[in-house]
Amino acid sequence: MNNRALTADGGERPVRPQLTIGGRGRVRRLAAGLVIVVSAILPLSAPRAAKPEADENAIRSAIENWRSAFNSRDEQQVCDLFAADIVANYQGEPTRDFASLCEMLRTALRDLGARFRYSVRVNEIVVDGDSAVVRLVWTLEIDRAGGPRETIEEPAVDIFRHQADGSWKISRYLAYPAARALPAR
Repeated sequence: MNNRALTADGGERPVRPQLTIGGRGRVRRLAAGLVIVVSAILPLSAPRAAKPEADENAIRSAIENWRSAFNSRDEQQVCDLFAADIVANYQGEPTRDFASLCEMLRTALRDLGARFRYSVRVNEIVVDGDSAVVRLVWTLEIDRAGGPRETIEEPAVDIFRHQADGSWKISRYLAYPAARALPAR
C-alpha cells in the first residue's frame, strides 16, 4: 500500500492515516451499525429452507379448502386462496384483480337459481423456493333450475407464492376452459 500523495509541484509527501482515536470509534460504531442492519435484513431476504413435500401438501390443502368453501357457498372464505396482488386470466374474460375476482365469485355464490360445484385434478406441483407452479384441471358443474346440467373443464396453470403468514396463495392464474360444454358424467 502506497502511503504517499502527490504535491502541487509534482513531488511526493508522506500521508498519515487520518483516523484519530475518535475516528476509530466512529468506524467501530459504523461497523457495528452495519452488522446490526445486515443481521436485521438477512432473515428477510434469505430463501426459506426447502421443504418440497410439506409445501406440496400445503398447496394441495389450500386448493381443497377453496373447493370446499366454494361448493358450500362460503362467501367469507371463497377468496382466501388468492393473494392480494392476484392477476387472474380466464380465457374470454377480462383480466381480474383481487377485488373483481372476489366480487365475481361472491355473485355466483349468491345466485340461488343455479348450483355450481367444482372438482379438481392436480396434475403437477413444482415448488421452487417461495414460488410454485401448479398444473391442474378444474371441473365446474352447473345446475340451473329447469335446464340441463352443464360441465366445463378448465385446464389451468396457477402460480402460488408463499406468504408472510406461512400460507400459500395464488398470485397468478391462467385458465383455458374447453370451448364446449362437456356432457354430464
